[in-house]
Amino acid sequence: MSSTATPPPATRSRKRKGGEGLRIHQAIARKLGIAILNGTYEPGSSLGGEIEASERLGVSRTAYREAIRILIAKGLIESRPKAGTHVLPRRRWNLLDPDILAWMFSEKPDRDFVRDLFELRGIIEPEAAALAAARRHDGHLALMRQALDGMRVHGLACGEGQAADQDFHSTMLEAAGNDALTSLIGSVGAAVRWTTHFKQSNSPVPRNSLPEHEAVHQAIAAGDPDGARRAMKVLLEYARSDVVDSIA
Repeated sequence: MSSTATPPPATRSRKRKGGEGLRIHQAIARKLGIAILNGTYEPGSSLGGEIEASERLGVSRTAYREAIRILIAKGLIESRPKAGTHVLPRRRWNLLDPDILAWMFSEKPDRDFVRDLFELRGIIEPEAAALAAARRHDGHLALMRQALDGMRVHGLACGEGQAADQDFHSTMLEAAGNDALTSLIGSVGAAVRWTTHFKQSNSPVPRNSLPEHEAVHQAIAAGDPDGARRAMKVLLEYARSDVVDSIA
């Protein structure tokens, strides 16, 4: 592949699948971000000059410049005077950024990335569930029950049900009573949202994960750290298998 990849086709529309309602610079950042994540732009490759790139994309230089700032903040690219704008090595990418997770799952995600994501969740969430079982209060349990009810009523095929699923995991992290874990709510919540959305959209008959969520809630409500840890491990293993099967 040449050092300067050809940008994706230009678009002036703000209504795109997975990017509805985005402003122009946000839509361009999404388009370029997806192209970087899927390998259209490889690490080290150039995005070209500002004038040339903005003309190819059919946007103003101001919109393009704002899009580049977004990608720089997410660790995907760097821009230096005279050296130009280049894609950074993958180790520099902020893969837990909610936007990057959304972009990654807007297409068929890489199996290795899915493995890495669930390994990370497997390190974080079972222990968070154990802490939640020891530290939760009634308000946490009520919010988790409300989230479970939302999942049951709406189902996970729609946005409301997926939001309830995300709320369940976010509340569990908050219930752990650890500020460092609480700071991960945005990233873990985005991972839950987009993995669930992907498997629901790509599985012929998506499996109902509500029973595993119920088991986690019951163990936390019972004040059983070991049981909560085990239940969350089971939930994550099923979820990982669901997503991997959806990729095939």
